[in-house]
Amino acid sequence: MTSKRQEIIEAAAGLMESNGYENTKLSDILEASGAGKGQFYYYFSSKRDLGLAVIDYFFAAFKRELLGGILGSKGDPETRLNEMLEWIISFHQSRQAKCGCVFGNLALEMSEHDEEFRQKVNEVFKVWADRLGSVLEEMLEISGSANPIEAGQLAQTIVAMIEGGILLMKNNQDIEILRDMIKWIRYLVGTYASENAIPLK
Repeated sequence: MTSKRQEIIEAAAGLMESNGYENTKLSDILEASGAGKGQFYYYFSSKRDLGLAVIDYFFAAFKRELLGGILGSKGDPETRLNEMLEWIISFHQSRQAKCGCVFGNLALEMSEHDEEFRQKVNEVFKVWADRLGSVLEEMLEISGSANPIEAGQLAQTIVAMIEGGILLMKNNQDIEILRDMIKWIRYLVGTYASENAIPLK
């Protein structure tokens, strides 16, 4: 059974994903969750407190579905990389290319103004790049030329390319922009892997 606290977080998450943090009013959250002010302040000291909980909520799902379910699976590294890229396209296609990345949106909106928000979002990207870097390092190990530094830099580059592609996709409301970015990521990894004698399918 879902607790009222969780209901408030889930309602806020849906609103903030669509409207952003600042444009999501407390009154909208209360209406969407069916909570009263007394209930809200029993669980959260402020809207900011709830906003930080919303980041944790999205991060938990991100870790479960992508970082653990795909990148942390037992498949070969190339398969895991490809499944990650396909998951990203499918996720944003299901949202009609309109919402963008909630972490990227919050980074743009809040990082300059709230250090705790910035740190929480930064942790998401750091953990993502670290997990992806491990997958890329496995790919290098296949060729006997593992280089953790290069794998880490390549992972950061890929995350940056994905987030940039999502931003342009959202602004244009066109999923094809993200698809094109994914194609270039595949080309980049394929070229890099070829130079290191990694047999990609």
